[in-house]
Amino acid sequence: MTAIHAIPAFSDNYIWVIASPDGDMALVDPGDASAVHDWLAQHDELRLTDILVTHHHPDHTGAIDALATRPGVRVHGPSNSPFQGITHPLRDGDTLRLLGADLQVRAVPGHTLDHIAYFAPAGQWQTHPVLFAGDTLFAAGCGRLFEGTAAMMHESLQWMASLPHDTAVYCAHEYTLANLRFAAAVEPGNPDIQQRLAHTQALREQGMMSLPSTIGLEILTNPFLRVAEPAVQAAAAHHARHAITAPAEVFAAIRSWKDTF
Repeated sequence: MTAIHAIPAFSDNYIWVIASPDGDMALVDPGDASAVHDWLAQHDELRLTDILVTHHHPDHTGAIDALATRPGVRVHGPSNSPFQGITHPLRDGDTLRLLGADLQVRAVPGHTLDHIAYFAPAGQWQTHPVLFAGDTLFAAGCGRLFEGTAAMMHESLQWMASLPHDTAVYCAHEYTLANLRFAAAVEPGNPDIQQRLAHTQALREQGMMSLPSTIGLEILTNPFLRVAEPAVQAAAAHHARHAITAPAEVFAAIRSWKDTF
């Protein structure tokens, strides 16, 4: 079975490694060259064949120029990306054959305009589905709106929320604890958030990562996927100081709130 490993990078990034049983491997969003080179030196039984890019930010692309000098490495990423190192451009709705799996490529603008996500249905790499969400969906949170609109991000997140509940979510940052503290402020009466907060606190105190998450867990605890819930709507209205119930407007209000939380 294909294995997925994490390379910690910078202060809170994760670079994901997808390793096939035959020894070929892909990297997702390699931003830190030194972290990748150190990891590869310790796993010289693996051959880097592919790099997946979700969006152009340097903490996701900074190592690619150095890695792409290796023979035969293909760099897959959004066709509309400002990043110039993509050799195999992808568009919304494309299917990418990678390490024995057929990945679905989905445009998920909001954090940036070029952001894409990669989804492997159940039975492709692992028994459960797998999503590489980049900086669109975080554990208990979502990315900031640097280029896109709140409506764009809300639509992108709604697509992710529609995926099977057992989908493993591999996002690019260890933001879970801070995100859950915000989620608890939005929904102080949500027992699932309180339970997840305590569990994540324990993990982080032991130096363990909080990922991957699952879509099912995000639906229970992520305020940005819960904008139709009355408690979230009430919290958003209180923060905005006017009544709002339209899901995209509720999302915009709580995203604005999170920016200054």
